[in-house]
Amino acid sequence: MMSCFLLLSGCGAKKKIVSPEPAPVVPSWHTCLIQGAQGTVITDEERISASMTMQTVHDSMLVISIMPLLGMEMLRIEATPTELTAIDKFHGQYTTATYADLNRQLTPELNWDILQQLCAAELPTGSEKARLVYKFGNETVEIVVNYTPRKIDVPVRVSHIKLDKYTKVDVSRFL
Repeated sequence: MMSCFLLLSGCGAKKKIVSPEPAPVVPSWHTCLIQGAQGTVITDEERISASMTMQTVHDSMLVISIMPLLGMEMLRIEATPTELTAIDKFHGQYTTATYADLNRQLTPELNWDILQQLCAAELPTGSEKARLVYKFGNETVEIVVNYTPRKIDVPVRVSHIKLDKYTKVDVSRFL
């Protein structure tokens, strides 16, 4: 009986089933600019709020400018898919770290995709407000961003700052 089934199934025309290759994901934007967003960092000891501008070139680079007073940039974060540079203009210092370096001290992990989604108002929390919670050692840090409307496919200026006038410090000291 089994041999009849094998014989019949072997005699049929063979059809090769070809599954289509998935289409590449095309981003809905190339550049994204969010100006005047309000960022708040909340720790056990303090709450700091500042105005922010976020400029992103899709899958390439982003710049977060943090301006707590009168529109003067005090902190700048430049990021690529492989590393971050944070520049503290007020104290004249900076640090550079890969995501792996940063994640040795940070839980949950931060990566390029999360950072890019944060700067383009594309986190699952929506385009009006984002909330991220991280642990640095024993300290919990909550980051809340209240977005202003984003502008897509507009010119952005994501040039690197020259670091020669700043002192380099270890990432653990910077956090």
